[in-house]
Amino acid sequence: MSIILHGVAIGGGVAIGRAHLISRSMDDVAHYSLEEDEVPAEITRFDEAIRATRKELEMLWGTIPENAPAELGAFLSLHIMLLGDVTISREPREIISAQKCNAEWALKLQSDMLVAQFEAIEEDYLRERKHDVLQVIERIFKNLDGHDAQLPAADDLVEDAILVAHDLSPADMVYFKESEFAAFITDVGGATSHTAILGRSLDLPSVIALHHSRELIREDEMVIVDGQQGVVIINPDELVLAQYRRRLRAWRDARRKLSSIRKASAQTEDGTPIDLMANIEGPQDIEDVRGCGAAGVGLFRSEFLFLGRDSLPSEDEQYEAYRTVLEQMKELPVTIRTMDLGADKSPRWLNHGVAENPALGLTGIRLCLAEPLMFRVQLRALLRASVHGKLRVMFPMLNSLQELRQALAQVDYAREELRDEGQPYADSVEFGAMIEIPSAALVVGSFLKHIDFLSIGTNDLIQYTLAIDRNDDSVSHLYDPVHPAVLQLILHTIKLGTRGGVPVSVCGEMAGDPRLTRLLLGMGLRKFSMHPANVLAVKQQVRNTHLDRIAPLTSRMLRTEDPDRIVDLLQQLNADTLG
Repeated sequence: MSIILHGVAIGGGVAIGRAHLISRSMDDVAHYSLEEDEVPAEITRFDEAIRATRKELEMLWGTIPENAPAELGAFLSLHIMLLGDVTISREPREIISAQKCNAEWALKLQSDMLVAQFEAIEEDYLRERKHDVLQVIERIFKNLDGHDAQLPAADDLVEDAILVAHDLSPADMVYFKESEFAAFITDVGGATSHTAILGRSLDLPSVIALHHSRELIREDEMVIVDGQQGVVIINPDELVLAQYRRRLRAWRDARRKLSSIRKASAQTEDGTPIDLMANIEGPQDIEDVRGCGAAGVGLFRSEFLFLGRDSLPSEDEQYEAYRTVLEQMKELPVTIRTMDLGADKSPRWLNHGVAENPALGLTGIRLCLAEPLMFRVQLRALLRASVHGKLRVMFPMLNSLQELRQALAQVDYAREELRDEGQPYADSVEFGAMIEIPSAALVVGSFLKHIDFLSIGTNDLIQYTLAIDRNDDSVSHLYDPVHPAVLQLILHTIKLGTRGGVPVSVCGEMAGDPRLTRLLLGMGLRKFSMHPANVLAVKQQVRNTHLDRIAPLTSRMLRTEDPDRIVDLLQQLNADTLG
């Protein structure tokens, strides 16, 4: 009998293959009592499992392939940091002593308590971090048990393998990075959770937040993964299988056709040029930028240079990374975001504690201004590298004009220091503001006299506008990029920037979604930045768009406050190209 499951679509098209189950369960943990003299040895056994887990994660971090997405290292670094938290590494020891129980039972009690605490938190962003905590605890269980994680051998996977798991951790992704498999599905995760980000970076068909797939799917069962519609079909009948085989062929043909427009100009049917840029995490991504024919780098997430390491990168290390990217991009522009650390991107060496609401705490430009010496080291490295290419620098998570002025003052200090040392830097560096917070969007007019460009970070803008954690699958259905309030903030920013002669780009997930390309064009956007894998699909949509023809529909969309009506109008806007 066929079973159809619905989850969150991560993309990557369609896959048809055989299920390979990943067993990562902490159910049915045994409980037994200890004699008083057995307690020290049990605590030692627990400590050894902690050490083994740390060694395992650090070894995996050190073996990340060079061509792997930078996110892998960042998320592994987060798990190593969590392993050192007292609630995981120390408090189970106290339970063992107090209750005279085995380490597995103590860890289970602590795990249940932590999950209950996370579930009780009203702040969605922090509540989603329970998945990271559970992934770390599962690895400790494995080492206590003395068995491997029951992952299928990477060498045993075949090209049509569909990985099925309750969750996939960054460590699992490292394990499978060099394997041949067609798709993966998980029971948990949100649209921009760590699992989703890794799925998109691997450009694989994937669906997450299915809730019961791990229970319903059997090993080697035929499975269809529709990464476009968010659908998983177990044991499809011949009619459905034939239909999806046709869709799979069509999807592969479409990908081949897209490659033919790599060198074609990105301009609309009426001749309006559009800049399509790429987002990167480091110099290793430049090959992908060149391969998609992007017009430059619209977002270099510099914080990935700071993650997955035990110490702050030196000025020279940062300079070399920035210089490499600028030189490889030649005369094309490179926009580097200053370190957007904090929240769930906290390196091991950063000792600011854990905030109650990380997404609302010391993050982005707030952290930079709170650590001016660290910030100025980065600014010095950026300015030194500016002589090697066309550099643009932007500041993340700005909230007010005061923060922007403080950031620019740090730039002036850095310039003065370099002048005194005789270090060359370019005078042509442009500085911009990221609009990610509703307050910044509403007062964006005050920024215009102080900056050269604006970049809208739609991922966080949507999250903060709608008060929805983009990582939490329980509210992921409410994460709506075309919510009327979100569209009005984007429109307001584009209008004021254009009126003030300041270029505006979008660098969040909306920029890489072809279904939203025409809407953004109709709103006046002329600069997009996205994952390299999405550039050609967006370019095709740009080339199939006539601005005069989409104007009436986009105007109607922007005038309505009815979300359902906006969805209907969006379908009409894309009717001739999407099916």
